[in-house]
Amino acid sequence: MNTNAPPEIQFQLRPKPESSRIAMRPSAGRLPRVTQVLALAIHFEAMIQRGEAKDYSDLARLSCLCRERVSQIVRLNYLAPDIQIELLYLPPTPTGRYPVSETAVRKIANLLSWQEQRDHWTKLKRQLRLS
Repeated sequence: MNTNAPPEIQFQLRPKPESSRIAMRPSAGRLPRVTQVLALAIHFEAMIQRGEAKDYSDLARLSCLCRERVSQIVRLNYLAPDIQIELLYLPPTPTGRYPVSETAVRKIANLLSWQEQRDHWTKLKRQLRLS
């Protein structure tokens, strides 16, 4: 017996029984574009925090976007946390189109006060009859 050889491990794979599998619900559509872009903004900020990108220019190069577009996307991180949560949990839609546009949300993100943002967000939802 060779003492330098690594130990041999044997195991057998068995499929899980049908009852233990999670039932997947068919998709009700696509997430709204504004939800997707906000998720991307959060991902971009995380990349910078982890050191995977040093600035927006790096993000632009890595994502094949122009620096201006990266800035627009990352601007969504300035939204009040409760608005971000609302946007992230918007329901899927058959077409992916949702009455709230990214442009309208970016205008809200440009406001410095979270209270002002909340007021404008509430007004926008009322105008679009979302709440």
